[in-house]
Amino acid sequence: MQVVFRVDASTQIGTGHVMRCLALAQAWHDTQGQPIFVMTTSVPALEERLKSEGMQVVHLTTEPGSLDDAEQTTTLAHQFGATWVVVDGYHFGGEYQQILKQSKLHLLFIDDYGHAEHYYADFVLNQNISADEQWYNNREAYTQLLLDTRYALLRREFWQWQGWQRTVPPVAKKVLVSLGGADPDNITLKVIQSLQIVEVEELEAVVVVGGSNPHYENLKRAVQDSRYPIQLQQNVTNMPELMAWADVAISAGGTTCWELAFMGLASILLILAENQRAIAEKLATLNLAVNLGWHQDVKEQEIASTLSQILQSPEQRSKMIKVSQQIVDGEGSSKIVRNLEANSIQLRPVIEDDCEILWHWANDPVIRSVSFSSEYISWSDHVQWFASKLGDQNCVFYIALNPDNVPIGQVRYEITDKEATISLALAESFRGQGYGGNLILLGCKKLGQNSGIEIINAYIKPNNLASIRAFLKSGFREVGKKIVYDQQALHLIKNL
Repeated sequence: MQVVFRVDASTQIGTGHVMRCLALAQAWHDTQGQPIFVMTTSVPALEERLKSEGMQVVHLTTEPGSLDDAEQTTTLAHQFGATWVVVDGYHFGGEYQQILKQSKLHLLFIDDYGHAEHYYADFVLNQNISADEQWYNNREAYTQLLLDTRYALLRREFWQWQGWQRTVPPVAKKVLVSLGGADPDNITLKVIQSLQIVEVEELEAVVVVGGSNPHYENLKRAVQDSRYPIQLQQNVTNMPELMAWADVAISAGGTTCWELAFMGLASILLILAENQRAIAEKLATLNLAVNLGWHQDVKEQEIASTLSQILQSPEQRSKMIKVSQQIVDGEGSSKIVRNLEANSIQLRPVIEDDCEILWHWANDPVIRSVSFSSEYISWSDHVQWFASKLGDQNCVFYIALNPDNVPIGQVRYEITDKEATISLALAESFRGQGYGGNLILLGCKKLGQNSGIEIINAYIKPNNLASIRAFLKSGFREVGKKIVYDQQALHLIKNL
């Protein structure tokens, strides 16, 4: 499958949107092919980074987020044969999404605070700990939500650090400062100046700035005049190593928070943009970081005193480390790629050649354990049953195929008047990857298009929690309990 990323960067909006898209693009590149970045504004150093990672970069000449932007992006996506478009930026709204969806493209919309008036995307991703499902009440029935830090986007350089454990010194002396790729208000300088009034022996710091930072020369002079040794580094690609080196970080409340959490680094946060406020406040509430608030309201002395206190408190740092590494597992990018792949499945009618694979799926131990009739099915019984289903006009039976045309499962409907009862199964190697929910959604959509069915029934064993969650997320609702083959079952329905 091919993917197009529609995202921008500049000294004003920063580089965070592109960097988190890069994390997803790296995971996509490993399994699916070369991603294409479509941009109206960019930063030269960042663009070079994308190209060095094997990404193609294409420029648009239009107003970012405009309807013309949407039309041009749609045209490019089709020219490149893209199946998916990933959109990330606050200037993209509901109408922009609608244009892409109307052109038969699959769409992932990356969001931070529910800024669009309506959501038409196949998936909305909000990787933040503050993500709230209610922000997305105005969405299409098919739109699926990927919310919270389970889906945090970490770049490739972090992946090898999974499971790494941090040592906590009695007195911390190493400070990492990272306030975004642009930092137009030069908050980095304020932090450097605050370090000068910290009274901790042998204090040292690394200050990381992006290629779009307009204050680099000013920062160089401040570092040279520092009473403590400070390294000023630009356009770094070894951020995990720097985070592992540091004992404490001073950071903005943006996407870097999830990298810091993954690396178990105690953090002091400054809010540099309004969209960071909810994140910083939530992290502070959970004792994952110290939130100093809006950057203009924070004095150098407050930064210095807070830093001094954390540097000299191994207990506080240990608590932050323990909690933070529980919220980001480093698998967010791969989880999202699997969800996009699962959303790209297709259904075809069952044919005679499917008899054997359906028999193997039916006798899978997991499938038998969640079935109301759990006995092993003999080949002769299966052949007889399968033949009856092929000839039954009240049975709608599909095989699900992934984008490589590999059979991944089946969905079947038994029809009575204007109601249908759903049954489905996934092949073992495709479980736990998001295929179940998408198979339910696609199967119900296809059934609704080709019949007069008004209600779909699902009967599920109460202990089959994964299946219950998948059906509820797919628009089913629980209406009660029923006895099926002398066993209690939850009864869920979906109205078409």
